[in-house]
Amino acid sequence: MARRRKGRDISGWLVVDKPAGITSTAVVNKVRWAMDAKKAGHAGTLDPEATGVLAVALGEATKTVPYITDALKAYTFTVRLGQATNTDDADGEVIATSDLRPDETEIKAALGAFVGDIMQVPPQFSAVKVDGERAYKKARDGEEMALAARPLWVEELVLVDRPDADHIVLEMTCGKGGYVRSIARDLGDALGCKAHVKSLRRIWSGPFQATDGVTLEQVDALAKTPDLDAHLQPLEVGLSDLPEVRCLAESVAKLRNGNPASVIATDVEFGEEVWASFEGKAIAVGTYRGGELQPSRVFVV
Repeated sequence: MARRRKGRDISGWLVVDKPAGITSTAVVNKVRWAMDAKKAGHAGTLDPEATGVLAVALGEATKTVPYITDALKAYTFTVRLGQATNTDDADGEVIATSDLRPDETEIKAALGAFVGDIMQVPPQFSAVKVDGERAYKKARDGEEMALAARPLWVEELVLVDRPDADHIVLEMTCGKGGYVRSIARDLGDALGCKAHVKSLRRIWSGPFQATDGVTLEQVDALAKTPDLDAHLQPLEVGLSDLPEVRCLAESVAKLRNGNPASVIATDVEFGEEVWASFEGKAIAVGTYRGGELQPSRVFVV
């Protein structure tokens, strides 16, 4: 007999402004404890030294995680010119150096090659699986791997500051699966000066903004109180990139049981993925088929 999970049946999103020095998994575990929640997960890992938006899904909101993972995200990051490291960030060992320092005109000209549909090779120290094992584990053992390039959509990549000759600050908006460390590494190679990421912050992810995030200190201070619950955003926020259709009262039970049911829709195409609401609450996600919804995920809250 399966063991019942302890905790509350609480659903929604808690946006945490993650500090440096902690893993994304540790943040999720802290939130699960503080909210006394049965179930929690996150939408998009941040490296331990990265800061900013970590959207933590609780309860039924975990079913909407893929839609946040697929959404556009924005980062601001500082690049150290003149040094390449084995991790492509400041935590690694310096493996190459250069005295060359490109000017702002050269940097801006080089950024164009990193916008649009690009192919990107993940860092050696990454969670990509190689022969069933994480790349970072092989890299720690001194193994060098020929990692396959992966597609990435980069909406925008701009130079926002040049505090000194050794550092530039960039802002990037991109799709899922991107490695900011790879952008810095490849930009350094393109400019002939070598480079790595010195600091990284995710400023927004889909509908979630860093400015709306709670700190880990707040999570600790407000743990297991209604004041922390007040920071919870509804699970429906995680569906904001999907068209919404409304379902009739008699359709609610059918959809929650996984059966097709009538919905009311405007400006929705046949075969489009949508979410159905009743009195503003999410009932299901599924495929719209001419007046009916064929559910693929259902919500019970």
